[in-house]
Amino acid sequence: MKEKIHVHVADDHKILIEGIIAVINTDKDIEVEGYSLTGKEVIDWAQSNTADILILDINMPHYDGIEVLKFFKLKDIKIKTIILSSYDDVKLVEEMLTLGASGFLSKDSAGEHIINAIKAVHEGEQYFSDAIKSNLLKLYTGQKVKAGQRPESTIAHSLTDREIEVLKLIAQEYSSPEIADILNISQSTVDTYRKSLLKKTNVKNAVGLAMYAVKNKII
Repeated sequence: MKEKIHVHVADDHKILIEGIIAVINTDKDIEVEGYSLTGKEVIDWAQSNTADILILDINMPHYDGIEVLKFFKLKDIKIKTIILSSYDDVKLVEEMLTLGASGFLSKDSAGEHIINAIKAVHEGEQYFSDAIKSNLLKLYTGQKVKAGQRPESTIAHSLTDREIEVLKLIAQEYSSPEIADILNISQSTVDTYRKSLLKKTNVKNAVGLAMYAVKNKII
């Protein structure tokens, strides 16, 4: 029987943790070994527990992701780490790789990439989401690289009031029938809003929408 890949998830937003865990649980080869909401919780966990892979958010209270990796290096704690970030700045990616990270995913695409990233990093490979991979390629081939991820505020401002209402409910894990009932609209109308939100925010699924909503302080 194939040994499962054990994963610990660290992010300061519980809803994002739940979304990531929901995606991970769709794969029978991967098992979640708890979660942390702060950098201190990660450090405390790592000193008495172990997992094959750590999914680590950069921006957390009580030690951010950078400080966590510095602590790991100081204490010689070896755990393969995939970084989650709201930004895809290549300088930040390079810093995290120097500190020992094995992968880097932008939060917008984490739901789409997380399974492949876990499996690749577990096999000893590095893994980057598409935008980051593109920027790294440009950097190493001498092309001009943008400083960071494009501002999302312009997209957030383009959402209608009703789309924002639907987005908030999706982020709270309500189903389309439940959203239809809450807003007193048809399920087909909810599905239309859902498709529009996926297109406008350029994410693939409800996990991506939840991450987008948190990042842009919509919830």
